[in-house]
Amino acid sequence: MTEIHLRDKVPMELAGGRLDQVAARMFPDYSRSLIQEWIRSGALVVDGVQQKPRYKLSGSELIEINAMLEEQGDWQPQQIGLDIRYEDEDLLVLNKPAGLVVHPAAGHPDGTLVNALLYHAPDLATLPRAGIVHRLDKDTTGLLVVAKSIRAHKGLIEQLQARQMGREYEAVVMGVMTGGGSVDEPIGRHPRQRKKMAVSSSGKDALTHYGIIKRFRAHTHLKLRLESGRTHQIRVHMAHLRYPIVGDQTYGGRLKLPRGADVELVEFLRTFPRQALHARRLQLQHPVSGEQLQWEVEIPVDMQMLINLLEKDQHLLGGLL
Repeated sequence: MTEIHLRDKVPMELAGGRLDQVAARMFPDYSRSLIQEWIRSGALVVDGVQQKPRYKLSGSELIEINAMLEEQGDWQPQQIGLDIRYEDEDLLVLNKPAGLVVHPAAGHPDGTLVNALLYHAPDLATLPRAGIVHRLDKDTTGLLVVAKSIRAHKGLIEQLQARQMGREYEAVVMGVMTGGGSVDEPIGRHPRQRKKMAVSSSGKDALTHYGIIKRFRAHTHLKLRLESGRTHQIRVHMAHLRYPIVGDQTYGGRLKLPRGADVELVEFLRTFPRQALHARRLQLQHPVSGEQLQWEVEIPVDMQMLINLLEKDQHLLGGLL
């Protein structure tokens, strides 16, 4: 648990405002929902008296907060290695490997990134989802940012909601694309297969931009940029375009092999164990200092081997496109 002790007088320019709205402005490190929770529980008082969230302030009142940040789950710390690329008192940026589930869920109660983070930084237990503000699928690799403080958590969530966080990916898809573009299609739960997502008119807005890095005889190496962060967004959007990601067991459909490809490439494509998707770049504004930060991580070995084999196949059988 973490103790919070704060006190300040209501500025006269905020006179006439609601208690929850004024307190959220006076203590901007904390979300309005958390402020409201403290008001209702009596952890936040006005001149020593508990009030309701809608209470009207006249100015100069003393607001005091004496609260405890409770642990948000019963997850256990586990010593699991993390590839940390940046860390300070507010942020942690890591390079997630394939196979690591981000958050405990049915079928994965432990051995997750959350368990690893709680071992590395136990105070994360007081933050929602142990500070994780966006996810990567189990078999997607690459950069992921974690908030280490309430103020950072609030700031990162706001950047994500305002679509101000830059997230760039690389992927290898089946099929030869002729050019880049965008997919602006809403995504929601699949109507019949509830573990899958799908393009759906009843879903939430989702926008993915993509561009070509290299075309091969039967595949394309892409760079992609997200403006929203829906579950499985890139995988669903690429499958919707009929250019599914190599190795995607959920959305990839039937495997297609380049005609005349050598045994090594054919076997590699048949046994590629995951979707060939990597979160390569991450850009954000530090939620406390305001500094613009950017990170980039190399493509993992398995994806680089795939690209190398496709380039070899291109050179031997396809010539240059």
